[in-house]
Amino acid sequence: MIDGPYLVLTVLGVLGCGLVAGVFYGFSAFVMRGLAELPPAQGVAAMNAINTSAVRPAFMLLFVGAAGLCAVLGVVTFVLLPEDGTVELLLGSALYLFGSFGVTVVANVPRNDALLKMDPGSPEAAVHWRSYVRGWTRWNHVRAVASAAAAISYTLALT
Repeated sequence: MIDGPYLVLTVLGVLGCGLVAGVFYGFSAFVMRGLAELPPAQGVAAMNAINTSAVRPAFMLLFVGAAGLCAVLGVVTFVLLPEDGTVELLLGSALYLFGSFGVTVVANVPRNDALLKMDPGSPEAAVHWRSYVRGWTRWNHVRAVASAAAAISYTLALT
């Protein structure tokens, strides 16, 4: 069984990945649906405000902190190859780092940056809004599932 500092890191990994999964699930389940119901100019303006608010310590500490923790767990596990939980720990780290953090960097943030450059009231933004909501939400589903799967994988490593 995993013990000592490794146990603490793994429990923190479960907690961090689980909390991030919850945030992403909330967005997929009701925030994006609510924004999609707004007129495009209001939806674009609201999403831009949300995206700006997200890049603050409250969320970034959790999101980036979980990525750092997953990286540490992955590297330490790969180097030490413990008797118990090796596969689960490596899988959990990969799921979060690639499926959550990586997807954010390559799929969601570029969409956010493009949306931020648009005037919410412009015809271009109105046309772009519907495809933005579909694409952003689709990738957000991936992030939510990957984060939850990472938390599950870390939990399995503890058993």
